[in-house]
Amino acid sequence: MSVENLLAKAHERGAQLGLTYSGALLPAEAWAVRQGLPNCVIVDVRSAAEWQFVGVVPEAVRVELRTFPGMVPNAQFVPQLEVQVAKDATVMFICRSGARSDEAAKLAAAAGYREVYNILEGFEGDRDSEQHRGKVNGWKAGGLPWMQG
Repeated sequence: MSVENLLAKAHERGAQLGLTYSGALLPAEAWAVRQGLPNCVIVDVRSAAEWQFVGVVPEAVRVELRTFPGMVPNAQFVPQLEVQVAKDATVMFICRSGARSDEAAKLAAAAGYREVYNILEGFEGDRDSEQHRGKVNGWKAGGLPWMQG
């Protein structure tokens, strides 16, 4: 599927979900967009502890939305994002399961970023029957590129 079709699908999905930003992509769709679209950035908004111990998407920009321990909100999230990512970029946010990245996408859109997407399912995805992440869905379970932090 072409990048244009993937983004159109993401816009449709975003409208169905009532999102206040451009749309939502599944992990494989986000990787295809990243590979095929210049000026496209994946921003990982998990905590530094997650980056180090769980793994990261290669070449993703890292800006904590919340800090470990305590998951304290990062009051400098938008200024830190603005230093690393141009406002005219296509920005796709990822977190553990898709919730923090939704929050980050809302903040980015409110700050003037025009093409903003959430990566649904996140890096680790939903829990399986044994309450483990990383096997049911998400970036890692999809076999997409990642490396240990």
